[in-house]
Amino acid sequence: MAKKALITGITGQDGSYLAELLLKKGYEVHGLVRRASTFNRSRIDHLHVDEHSSSAKLFLHYGDLSDSNSLMNVLYDVQPEEIYNLAAQSHVRVSFDNAEYTADVTGTGALRLLEASRRLVPKARVYQASSSEMFGGVQNRAQDENTPFHPRSPYACAKVFAFWQTVNYREAYNMHASNGILFNHESPRRGETFVTRKVTMGAARIKMGLQEKLYMGNLESQRDWGFAGDYVEAMWLMLQQDKADDYVIATGETHTVRKLIEVAFGYLDLDWKKYVEIDQRYYRPSEVDFLLGDPAKAKRVLGWQPKVTFEGLIKMMADSDLQAAKRELASRG
Repeated sequence: MAKKALITGITGQDGSYLAELLLKKGYEVHGLVRRASTFNRSRIDHLHVDEHSSSAKLFLHYGDLSDSNSLMNVLYDVQPEEIYNLAAQSHVRVSFDNAEYTADVTGTGALRLLEASRRLVPKARVYQASSSEMFGGVQNRAQDENTPFHPRSPYACAKVFAFWQTVNYREAYNMHASNGILFNHESPRRGETFVTRKVTMGAARIKMGLQEKLYMGNLESQRDWGFAGDYVEAMWLMLQQDKADDYVIATGETHTVRKLIEVAFGYLDLDWKKYVEIDQRYYRPSEVDFLLGDPAKAKRVLGWQPKVTFEGLIKMMADSDLQAAKRELASRG
């Protein structure tokens, strides 16, 4: 029989790539989605299979990390062997405006899922999506699994809480629960408010005459950017290990937002200095200036390697957004 996996946040960037990967490996994939008045499933539409068909491999269930009862119901019905907790309020800037909600879903939500798993599927292997933002204020050196946390946003604080709860459940209840401390990972499916997608989409729209300016915040922030499709493979590898553990997943390279802009605009034959302007509204109340991951442990233990380069990633995203801009222009007649 096929392995069963449950993915929270399946409609997000990572969830969609992970669902693709697991389906290719022959899994029966179950996704947790929040009930809403509109559908937000564009990232997984291409994966949809008629659930009434005997060949169905992808199933969606209504539930929410803020509701323990819904989590218990889904776990009871599905009985998954692997659980990937990718759901969160994941936008750092938004977390300053919605701190309590972020703490409840991103932090306490992880605890609710761990407790429900412990009670109903204690043998299931659990992956918790941790974040490089937990390192926050650490400066000028690569961050690994032993680097102390210094969160600089409500989102990062919530992720630190979820991280330590995962470690606690692993140690207290002997659960196979692992944290993947993922550094920034992007793709054409990245949300439009995240900086990489904001840049590639802005450049593409400017190229097609749909937009005149791109307004940005701190251009000197440095990030370790990789491809989401590579990173979900690391998630899966963690749950295939005999022993649960915590891993930094990163490329080991850092680039400024300015470099990101240069690559995206240059690829589309645009002089970014003519179009990009600074807007103080996009600065965070407390800034994280430098993030650089050391993935040595993941490479050594998991045998994981990132495949897509920084330049390749930005060009991939720019190509996708250019096609979208062309479609938008054509739709205007």
